[in-house]
Amino acid sequence: MAAVKGKDTKPEMIVRRYLFSRGLRYRVNNRKLPGSPDIVLKKYKTVVFIDGCFWHGHEGCKYYRLPKTNVDFWRHKIAMNIARDYANGVYLRLVGWRVIRVWECEIKTKTKREETLESLYQEIVGTEHKSNAYESTAEVSPIAAEPRSSYGDRKI
Repeated sequence: MAAVKGKDTKPEMIVRRYLFSRGLRYRVNNRKLPGSPDIVLKKYKTVVFIDGCFWHGHEGCKYYRLPKTNVDFWRHKIAMNIARDYANGVYLRLVGWRVIRVWECEIKTKTKREETLESLYQEIVGTEHKSNAYESTAEVSPIAAEPRSSYGDRKI
């Protein structure tokens, strides 16, 4: 397992190149955030995890299959990875980050890649996720501060 890469994997590089080509700027493997997200987009308060289907237990995926030998070890290891991913995601959401998870199988084949990358981009920069500090949901009153009648009724 020492030879297994933890960063700059092929799926990561595909996603990073695509986001960069679309004009997004990001940080990579930020160790200050829990789980060390693969991509951190501070401007959009979004983190992206690009997970391998085997290592992170992608249920229903053809790439997720337990090895035939030492099954108990692998079942426990992958279950712990899933639990750690869940805990990191919950914490990041609690502190205000939007968490997006991209699976290796979604970008492995060219047929699914374009659709997945485009939906990822839209999820990051989509207008429904942006919050405008100047927008107000309350109805704007035509009066600036106080009602006018209070100024005319004063007695000196």
